Amino acid sequence: MGGETLTRHIFLCAMSEKQECCSRETGERAWKYLKRRLKELGIAGPRRDGGGGVQRTKADCLQICAAGPVAVVWPDGVWYHSCTEEVLERIIKEHLIGGIPVEDYRLHASAQV
Repeated sequence: MGGETLTRHIFLCAMSEKQECCSRETGERAWKYLKRRLKELGIAGPRRDGGGGVQRTKADCLQICAAGPVAVVWPDGVWYHSCTEEVLERIIKEHLIGGIPVEDYRLHASAQV
């Protein structure tokens, strides 16, 4: 089973050694929440019903060293800032499941966060 069985992949800068975008504790809470919610919703990894699931990857650093935790969703190429548990819930429901990026937390090149 390869990537063709997945709809999206979310990378979360969760436990950076640098701790410049957020504290390690904040990142760890966000990562644990993301893991738990994707499992609870039955969308973690390839789905048993043959539909595309969501893969998650914990990253040490996504090279955006501010307003973290930072996440990126592929293949959409959408970057997010401030990914606390509350923000991740919106990203999960609205983007990963619903397919619509969460503009309130979208990280744009020209944005001041």
